[in-house]
Amino acid sequence: MAAILNSLLAALPRNSYLRLLPGLTPVDLVFGEVLYEPGQPIQEVYFPTQSLVSLLTLVEGHLALEVGMVGREGMVGYPLALGVEVSPVRALVQGAGPALRMSAARFRAALRRSPPLQRELHRYVNTMMVQISQTAGCNRFHVVEPRLARWLLMTRDRVRSGEFRMTQEFLSHMLGVRRVGVTEAASALQRRKLIEYTRGNIRILDDRGLEAACCSCYQVVKDMREAA
Repeated sequence: MAAILNSLLAALPRNSYLRLLPGLTPVDLVFGEVLYEPGQPIQEVYFPTQSLVSLLTLVEGHLALEVGMVGREGMVGYPLALGVEVSPVRALVQGAGPALRMSAARFRAALRRSPPLQRELHRYVNTMMVQISQTAGCNRFHVVEPRLARWLLMTRDRVRSGEFRMTQEFLSHMLGVRRVGVTEAASALQRRKLIEYTRGNIRILDDRGLEAACCSCYQVVKDMREAA
């Protein structure tokens, strides 16, 4: 059997995963694609393998702020695991790449039949709650530069690469700040030779230095994810 690139699925016993396999369809997620909007029914769930999805809360219907991100460690559409059939957030593809997709109906049926899947999803939902609450506190109390460092490290961990494409406009939405704030923060990290940022391409040059520059929120979320 080929390697299972999604960590949530890989944590399942082999027989549990094999029962899920016929319902999993490989798809390629496109940068900027919206998978769900707030208040809309969740028709499908996604298990990213080499892609990244941002979870955005909308204020006054149009101002978006990132409250969480999902990569190969988890699942997009996790409210279904709690019996909630509508999305509370906008799910926006931040990093293009492969994922596995399953219809909501098949997922609910599989969840009812599989205690191991229930256990893994309950652990994952708990880590997402920690990530969302920590991100909310971070956005309120920390300045832009360490927040940007945190965001870059969280992205790196999920795509397993220190190089990715990200525009200033997109980053301003993710961090909830004006573009000038992103420019200043990215320039500061670049002057310290922690990152290289040119024409929307970001490359992490010094992982340890960037970890030292970020706020404590990164380690809190990382520790919870690894302990789950």
